[in-house]
Amino acid sequence: MKVFISHAFTEAKLAKRVADSLKEDGFQVWDTGEILPGENWGNNLAQALQESEAMIVLLTPESLKSTNVIYEISYAIGQEKYQGRVIPVIASPVDNLVLENIPWILKKFKMISVPNLEQDNQGLKEIAQALKNVTSAEVFKLN
Repeated sequence: MKVFISHAFTEAKLAKRVADSLKEDGFQVWDTGEILPGENWGNNLAQALQESEAMIVLLTPESLKSTNVIYEISYAIGQEKYQGRVIPVIASPVDNLVLENIPWILKKFKMISVPNLEQDNQGLKEIAQALKNVTSAEVFKLN
């Protein structure tokens, strides 16, 4: 399963930590490092969203202000292949977030709270397990 990690540009280091962990668990993860200098950022981003089948949304004060994150969430919510595969992750202490700024649609999903994701290895495992759960639920539906 190919996974897209939606995050604020300023949270690239955090997103890379999540991506590296998911790759270790066997997931394919689109990485902004795949964009070479001079390439069209928007086209590459659109292609990554089209090719991915699941989305991790890193919720931080910065991502809640990002129009790109909102566009990415809107795209995923509108695609059947992402159905049940959008996983919001509170990746900041809750005190730092304005909960009202979390898009209402994400509140419909089971959120994972990992307020110290930069150091919390168990939280990384929880994210991977959530992806495995949606994958196995899909396999179960097909049988």
